[in-house]
Amino acid sequence: MPDATRRSERSRSAILQAALGLLEEKGYADLTVEAIAARAGVGKQTIYRWWGGRGPVVLDALVEQIGPDGPPTLPDTGDLEGDLRAVFRAIVAELADSRLSATTRALTIETLSSDDFAERMRDRLLRPQLDTVKDRLRSARAAGQLREDVDLDQAVELLIGPAYHRWMMRTGPLTDDYADGIVDLALDALRPGAVRSGTAHGATGSP
Repeated sequence: MPDATRRSERSRSAILQAALGLLEEKGYADLTVEAIAARAGVGKQTIYRWWGGRGPVVLDALVEQIGPDGPPTLPDTGDLEGDLRAVFRAIVAELADSRLSATTRALTIETLSSDDFAERMRDRLLRPQLDTVKDRLRSARAAGQLREDVDLDQAVELLIGPAYHRWMMRTGPLTDDYADGIVDLALDALRPGAVRSGTAHGATGSP
């Protein structure tokens, strides 16, 4: 008898590969469930039954593309400023490229219309990437390069948030100088000896 589980896994893999291929060729705006199904050699109802639409298919495809070990760790040369500048220049460069960031923009729009999709997007794709930055900051804190009381989740958002705000709202150019400036401003606030507002710190409830 045919192995239904193996057949289903083959179909799932074909669908995810088809989605990635079409995403590269056509972009998210022109990606359809019908096109994915045709390339994968499955019925479109299979995709709707397993995923419900193109957004969750693309999300699964991107997660699978990263691999089971998750995104690569950030470099740790001992030079925190240099390591962060290199990483954030790369992030800003990708956001500045309209083709490279088109899928991220489209998936961001999808998160605004579905709490369930937003949760999956956060936990499966975004959070693992943010955690690589958090891990680098944790090692910097252990080395005495950041204040001991730094809330690492807030520190990650302090670094990541401005670039994504500028990208989403199109408030200005995304350049190497901009990336370096964000890193410099963030580190000025996070390094030992930084002046803090006791009121603001108390309001967050963070240690």
